[in-house]
Amino acid sequence: MSLEQKPQFAVLRSVESFKDPRPSIKKRMADGKALRKLVNFSEQGKYTPPKKRIDPVTILEAQASQRIASLIPIRYERMLQSPFAFFRGGAAVMAQDLANQPTTNVTVQLCGDMHVSNFGLFGTAEHRLVFGINDFDETLPGSWEWDIKRLVASAVIASDSMGGDKALGKKLVYRIVSEYQKRMDEYAKMPYLDLAQVFIGEKDIRKHFSKEHQKNLDAYLKETKGQGNIQVLQSLTTLVGKNRKIINRPPLIEHFKKDAYGVQLISLIDKALLNYSSTLLVDRQILFQRYSLKDYARKVVGVGSVGTNCMVLYFEGDSEHDPLFLQYKESQKSVLTPYLGESIYRDMGHRVVAGQRLLQGAPDIFLNFGSVQYDINQSQGFYLRQLRDMKGGIGIGAGGVSLKNFPDYARLFGWALALGHARSGDAAMIAGYCGQSKELTEALYSFARSYAKQNQQDFEVFSKAVKSGRLKAASKKTAL
Repeated sequence: MSLEQKPQFAVLRSVESFKDPRPSIKKRMADGKALRKLVNFSEQGKYTPPKKRIDPVTILEAQASQRIASLIPIRYERMLQSPFAFFRGGAAVMAQDLANQPTTNVTVQLCGDMHVSNFGLFGTAEHRLVFGINDFDETLPGSWEWDIKRLVASAVIASDSMGGDKALGKKLVYRIVSEYQKRMDEYAKMPYLDLAQVFIGEKDIRKHFSKEHQKNLDAYLKETKGQGNIQVLQSLTTLVGKNRKIINRPPLIEHFKKDAYGVQLISLIDKALLNYSSTLLVDRQILFQRYSLKDYARKVVGVGSVGTNCMVLYFEGDSEHDPLFLQYKESQKSVLTPYLGESIYRDMGHRVVAGQRLLQGAPDIFLNFGSVQYDINQSQGFYLRQLRDMKGGIGIGAGGVSLKNFPDYARLFGWALALGHARSGDAAMIAGYCGQSKELTEALYSFARSYAKQNQQDFEVFSKAVKSGRLKAASKKTAL
């Protein structure tokens, strides 16, 4: 054998040794379809509560013990606003219920807290506006049904909370599930590189909205495009002498008090930022190092996150005309952990960021994780991202999703979830199981309607606990 032939032989051996062992798309779709014999569609439609179901108040109290005590009343007041608001804050409550339902065990990266308010617009690294999932605090690998069941239940509960009738609830679930089926089948047959570059852009969004709702959609798109660091500077800061500071709006936005903890906090933030920046990609690391921290304050956000340590960090480049605002969010264990097992990541911020990158595909350029040691026995995982750079969440109610435009949004919800699951799991297996018939859609509507009743019962138990004084809620004026 000549010297010229040896490299060829070596290459052939290398190709053989790394040959893809997976079955074909056709075979995997057939395997997915075969799973219907193990878990049929009818079973997917049944909601069976655990025999020893832990009541929602006990679960919320357990969560509160791991959070900032002074902020918990704000969380409870926000959850009191409607059954849907309670549902948003009750991911841990539903987690035990989802663990009791049959699944196909086809693993994807779960959002973990999938509901209709956890979608929105965001800008890619190239500042292209796209639509997708936008909350990943509870992300963990698990069977795809966990996400879609929580999503369809949220659609029914949100519709009911706004006064929608059963026909609308059914329509929403049908649109979510049928779009999920359609897109999953499409992604199952798509080359992997093409799938990695799929995003739901402006043109795609417009196609899903009827003409009567285009005006409101245009306003939403325009507002999101206008969100940037300069706009945050104008709304969130003010001049104090010669320096620009974040405006105090207690208890929702406030600087830390100068107690023993507050005195050492700046050194902890410096350590956290050093830890965070050390694992940034080199181009982003250099970019980040050009900014200097000017101010920081605690900012209460969301419903489920209230009580965790969340901050706004204000940086400047060469001047105040070059601001950068980052959001710091504490990361705790996912509410799914007791049922799906521990994350492979030691730091919970790493868990969140890895999940977001898998599901979203084009995250914020400053998205990254870190951890900070408070003392010998206590450390905190966290992640950072830009606060409001081309980011637009979807509210349920006034100015956001309404009873009229809800069906237009519903297809986008199903599409975005399918895209995230296809990126992180076996689209062919899921597509084979789901098929294109309405049988799965009908089953998931049955589940959603049954779970809406469970959520209503839990909401009433929660409301009574607040009324009795077992749980303390802040005033509505303070919390909202």
